[in-house]
This record gives sequence, C-alpha cells and structure tokens, in this order.
Amino acid sequence: MGKSPSKCGSGKEPVKTTLFKKEPSGITYRIPALIYLRHSHMLLAFAEKRNTPCDSDAKVLVMRRGTFQENGSIQWSSCQELSTASLPDHRTMNPCPVFEKNSKTLFLFFICVLRNTPEHRQIITGRNKARLCYVTSSNDGQTWSQVTDLTENVIGTTVHKWATFAVGPGHGIQLEGGRLVIPAYAYYIPIKFFSFPIPFTVHPRAFSVYSDDFGQTWKIGKMLQVKSCECEMAEIIDHEGRSRLYCNARNTRGYRLEALSENSGIYFDKPRMAPELVEPHCGCQGSVIGFPAPEFVPDDNAENQGSGTSFLSPDTQTWLLFTHPTNRSSRRDLGVYLNRSPLHSSGWDPPKIIHCGPSGYSDLAYNEDNEQFSCLMECGKESELEQIAFVSFTLGEVLDTVSKKEKKVL
Repeated sequence: MGKSPSKCGSGKEPVKTTLFKKEPSGITYRIPALIYLRHSHMLLAFAEKRNTPCDSDAKVLVMRRGTFQENGSIQWSSCQELSTASLPDHRTMNPCPVFEKNSKTLFLFFICVLRNTPEHRQIITGRNKARLCYVTSSNDGQTWSQVTDLTENVIGTTVHKWATFAVGPGHGIQLEGGRLVIPAYAYYIPIKFFSFPIPFTVHPRAFSVYSDDFGQTWKIGKMLQVKSCECEMAEIIDHEGRSRLYCNARNTRGYRLEALSENSGIYFDKPRMAPELVEPHCGCQGSVIGFPAPEFVPDDNAENQGSGTSFLSPDTQTWLLFTHPTNRSSRRDLGVYLNRSPLHSSGWDPPKIIHCGPSGYSDLAYNEDNEQFSCLMECGKESELEQIAFVSFTLGEVLDTVSKKEKKVL
C-alpha cells in the first residue's frame, strides 16, 4: 500500500508565480515543460495554448523566458508563440525540451497531430495522425529554427504498428556519456483484422528516442514490456560510477510504473510497480529528475552533538525527485517525493505538498548553481486547468517535511 501523505495544508507551500492563465475567452494553457540553462542562468517555461481545455483543440506551443536577477528573483518575459514549431494543417502538442551541452543547442521536441483528430479515434481505427518533430535554438530560445519532421527517417514503417504516439511531455535529458534522451510512448497495435486493430488490444508502451551524435541523427529504443504511458527519465550514477537510465511512467493500476535500463535506453528491464507513488483512477503525468546526492544534510541529532550535519554513505551518487498528484481519487494535492536509494524498490519518502487543491501535470528542473529545484505545474482552486504556475524550493525543505512526518509517526 502507498504511504498516506499528511493532511493537505498542514505544511507551508512555496510561493507561486502564475505564468500561464486561462483566459475569459476560453483559451486554456496546458501541458507544462521546464528547463534550466546553466550557461546563461535562465529558465524556459513551455506550454500548449488551446482554444478550449480539450486535447483536440490544442493550437500552438508558447514559451516564457525567466532570467535570474542579482537579488535572486526571476524576471519573466512576456508570452511568446512558437510559430515555427508547427506543420501545416496540424496542431502542436507535448513540448519536450533538451539541451545539448557540446554545441549549446536547445532542442524542443513535440508532436504535430493532423487537424483536430482525437487520440481515441486513432486508437480505435489504428490510423496514426501524429508526426515526430523538433525545432532548435542556439540563443537560449530567443529565436527558433524551422521545423524538422523525423517521422519517416526515425520511426519509418514501425509507425504502422502504432495507433498514435507522443513524446514526454516534460523535459528530456543528456546523459554523462553525451547521449540525448527524449521520453516517449506509443499505442502499440499487436494485431490487425481487416486493417483494423482488435478492440481493447491497443495499449500504450513507453520507450526512448535517443541520439549519440549531438542531435544530428536519432533512433528509437525498444518499448517497455508492459502497459505504460506518459513518462519521464533520469540518469542514475551508482557508487562505482556506472550509469543507469530510470523511467517513471503513467499507469492505470493505481500506482506508478518504474523501469531501469543498463544500456541508456535501448531497452529497459522488467518494469515494477512503485507502491509509494499512487495514481488516480485514469492516471496522470508526473515529472522526475536526478541530482547529485549530497555528502551531508542538516540533522537535528547531529546538531545537538555540535556538528550540525549528518554524513551520508549513499548507495548511489544520484538521488531522485518526483512530482505528481498525491490523491488516490482525483488530480489533487501535488506533492514532491524524494528517493535516496533509486536503484532499490520502495525507496520513496512521503511527499511534501507544494499545492493543496486541484493539480495536474508538472515538470521539474534543477539549478546546480544554487542547489534549488523548480516546478512548473497545472493548478487552481476549483480546477487544475485554471493556471500553470511556477514554484521553487530546496532539498532542505523537502527533507524537513520528511523529518517532521517521521517524528509524528514515532
């Protein structure tokens, strides 16, 4: 059974900055994606602009650039529509940015779906209407290239076995070895009958899209062995310096799905359920990010002894953070979960709630320079579709929440 979070509202929530807000006309902003560009000390926040809340009414991707000021505050630019991130007669969805450090090139992946064709129609008919695309920027998102459509060259005839597919949504990553990884999923068709899929046999499966030549060419990895949907990935470095790619995927069985790859996403080992990470009935997207495990953290007992710190001997050089609604029944109460032993099952601590109330999709970013985390999330008072808000918090704040909950148990 999953660990039950403490009563919502019992802890202090981080200050929110609204970046995208539902308009009186009905225009709605959904599907957040966030990336921190370390070389320029800048955050880029992406979202879909939709005519209505419906997926089939998605229109174009939008972006705001956040620049850190000397006093530590963030100055956000006005909202910019990414006009080149599109194909004629298609709608643009699922922003998924990744930064290539060697060439200092920002890739923004997304899918383009023909007109207003809904996902369920593609699943029923087995006729995919999505395209795999990206644009690039060499000046931190000030300007963007024309669109590149990878569908034919990367997916090829395999797309005929997919009812539809998408990337992310959320961020991609660059591994220590240089590989770029974009999380993705596709509704796989196991068998067709008279060119149509057999009803109720088409299910989503997560996989990676990756590049080993700084984004010049891309390949697709093998799908997870079980039903798995929207996903994000993080690199875990063990205590001997070996890399593993971790995948955290949406599921409809009440808990999140996890899987590990020892070859950086070419294929994943048998997935496992994460009993601490609960899902509402139909699931919801979540975000995961890896960061260097601290050598020591504040500890009350150590402080009483005069040292003020507790030294760690982590199983890995990497810890994980995960954001997702914590309510079993509905998309509510967005929480931050910490995992200090990510190579072992059942390693997630109870969550710190960062929004009490309706909440949905989210995306995490990590600022290595000031050891601060940021989250872009769908949230509101009556509905999670009211706004996409930005918050920041530290590892110490997450650990403090965990420590207080453990003391209450004792």
